[in-house]
Amino acid sequence: MTDIPTITRAAVLVEIGKPLEIMELTLPTLKPGQVLIEMAYAGVCHSQLHEIRGRRGPDAFLPHTLGHEGAGTVLACGEGVSKVCLGDRVVLSWIKGEGVDVPGTTYESAIGTVNSGAISTFMTVTVTCENRVVPILEDKLPMREAALLGCAVPTGAGVVINTADVQAGSSVAVFGVGGIGLSAVLASAMRGATTIIAIDIVDEKLEAASRAGATHTINAATEDAVERIKEITEGSGVDTAVEAAGLPQTMEAAFVSVAYGGGLCVLAGNVAFGETINLDPFDLIKGRKIVGSWGGETVPDRDLPRYAEMFLSGKLPFDQLVSHEWTLENINTAFDELEARQVSRALIRMKDKNGI
Repeated sequence: MTDIPTITRAAVLVEIGKPLEIMELTLPTLKPGQVLIEMAYAGVCHSQLHEIRGRRGPDAFLPHTLGHEGAGTVLACGEGVSKVCLGDRVVLSWIKGEGVDVPGTTYESAIGTVNSGAISTFMTVTVTCENRVVPILEDKLPMREAALLGCAVPTGAGVVINTADVQAGSSVAVFGVGGIGLSAVLASAMRGATTIIAIDIVDEKLEAASRAGATHTINAATEDAVERIKEITEGSGVDTAVEAAGLPQTMEAAFVSVAYGGGLCVLAGNVAFGETINLDPFDLIKGRKIVGSWGGETVPDRDLPRYAEMFLSGKLPFDQLVSHEWTLENINTAFDELEARQVSRALIRMKDKNGI
């Protein structure tokens, strides 16, 4: 049996607006309900970018670890954990599932105490809790793809499958085709939508959307997306719009792109702290609808195995999401590229083991 490690390497946010610092942390004794995971891959998402750049407002928990999506192997379980066992391969997700919820933990380091929430994945070994892990029952699913089940796929595909319940023959517009938006395109194609419009400002991402099943693409840097959608739909608007860019202007554009009399706009993107959107209430009276989505309304223990099976059967090929991989030491480059909107989904590769 492998000895339980006492040290982990982690990317730590020490100061807002500054690069993450890679440092060694001492692993604490597990509390009841906690799980120790050796990480294989972690996903890089705009929500952490907002935290790093200070776009979430004041941060009372500095210094702290980051990361809310990944995959790894169980090294140890705290008292009362029954959902997973030593050696299980698991998905880690910020979306709460079944099991014990332990809000957070702390690590010791050369700079003192480092805080951590219930889940942090930018670490070689991490402490999380039972309700943030889901076992990967199918060994055929690689860790690389399993990591995407922590946020990108359950949010993007979940919006299409759970929130909007997109039907065959319907029309969908996806604003922003990074990891979440591209997942929405894949799921829309799987559900049989006949018009799938991808909107972004990066041609390479639009090309990826076409490969994923988009029937039309719009570069919003050179075209008026709302007017182009009107042309494509012959003036009616789309049945469903998914906003995954996280910008006020794209949220507003997504809303006015849906059809009167029942068109639904779903907001999945995250705007910076303090930003707002403007809507014409008369559009609501005429039947346009708008809702927010919390992780695509995904129920992890029910849905993540379903998404995994969709991938393995070829119905939801979400391996297409990954555009870049970096090591933990290069995580700041990953965030710089993400901010430059050059990334669909970036993964941080921890080490070459755990079945990778």
